[in-house]
Amino acid sequence: MVARLTVAAPLVARNAKPGQFIILRTDEDGERIPLTIGGYDRADGTVSVMFQVAGATTEKLMHKEEGEYLQDFAGPLGKPTEIEGLKKVCVVGGGVGCAIAYPIAKALHEQGTDVTVIIGFRDTSRIILEKEFTDAATTLHLLTDDGSNGRKGFTTVALEECLNAGERYDEVITIGPLRMMQAVANLTKPYNIKTTVSMNPIMIDGTGMCGGCRLTVGGEMKFACVDGPDFDGHAVDWEESLARGAMYREFEKTAYDETCNLFGKAV
Repeated sequence: MVARLTVAAPLVARNAKPGQFIILRTDEDGERIPLTIGGYDRADGTVSVMFQVAGATTEKLMHKEEGEYLQDFAGPLGKPTEIEGLKKVCVVGGGVGCAIAYPIAKALHEQGTDVTVIIGFRDTSRIILEKEFTDAATTLHLLTDDGSNGRKGFTTVALEECLNAGERYDEVITIGPLRMMQAVANLTKPYNIKTTVSMNPIMIDGTGMCGGCRLTVGGEMKFACVDGPDFDGHAVDWEESLARGAMYREFEKTAYDETCNLFGKAV
């Protein structure tokens, strides 16, 4: 399940830019989690985040009622996605990563960039932000793994078709599961197309202090939260990042099960 949360946070909204993230806590005893900013309204002073219910904190967020408070909502953090001067860009989003890709595509569109958007989901029931992407894209390709929306395939299928047809981009920006971003980077490398990936999936603390989001980029150690989250997809050590992303899977499942039991939800 993917959910959207809109929070009244005027100071964050005033300074937020596409690609940045926030750190939140649901309550005094809650864990700190990073969520990428999915949208902001400077006039209303609100910030929206989208998340997939997959762990203890996201489960708690689903039980928040309108008008309630979060313990912490700090940001914006991380470096904004660099889009200035780009004339032709392909934005590739996968699953819930599309919530992060959308504000980038929107900002590109608003500055007059020719934007090809390629988004992919497991099936039709999981499609999000279709209208929003339609409005932000010069050309939109929407695919599902099972073909339930009429077009079957991974995002790389559409990207390869575009490249084979002679399309060339100033940059490809991809956000989604690590394996998808790796595949996109592998596809664009022979064409020497700059490819930016968002390494937010491996972030934990969001301040660089926990060291949990260390990754190797071009042979140098970086931290996804303070040095990124955007990096050169052709320089990332993907196998190291994939291993790091799976480190806490068992712990996260245990915490999620305990939280579901607290709310009387079957696991």
